[in-house]
Amino acid sequence: MSLQLTARRMPDIFSSEPRGFAGGGWLVDESLFRFLVDFEIQKAQRLRYSVSLVCFAIEPASTGNRESPPANVAESITHYLRGTDAVALWTQGWLALMLVDAETAHIPSILDRLTAPLQTTGWSAGGSSYPRTAACAEDMLHQAADLLARAKEEGGNRLYVAS
Repeated sequence: MSLQLTARRMPDIFSSEPRGFAGGGWLVDESLFRFLVDFEIQKAQRLRYSVSLVCFAIEPASTGNRESPPANVAESITHYLRGTDAVALWTQGWLALMLVDAETAHIPSILDRLTAPLQTTGWSAGGSSYPRTAACAEDMLHQAADLLARAKEEGGNRLYVAS
């Protein structure tokens, strides 16, 4: 079995497209995302900083005829992230965001910034953070995915963060 990892850097700072931060985030596949989160947590353990993970889903029923594929949303989101952050499109159709040096208290404001262009679109999200709510990458992912599922069940435009 061969493992194929892909990463794509979004347009550089000289691009004419609007950007939130110079550099932008990384759009990666699911396998590379898992590796990056695990690697970042190992580094955060040594250097003592936070890493947050957000699972984010666009509600298809709310997009009407202007439905934007998740891949397009993933690319758009990278424009508003820092160069240290990463986004992956999950096989279930939702996005996972790795936010380096972001604590659980930062997640709502970051998500507000990312969802501002989606004002007419419903979304749901779940978040977790190392070291505050989880000790390893898999725990963070499970927490965020479970909270995403809860947010979807309870209605759109909700964010639940592990505590």
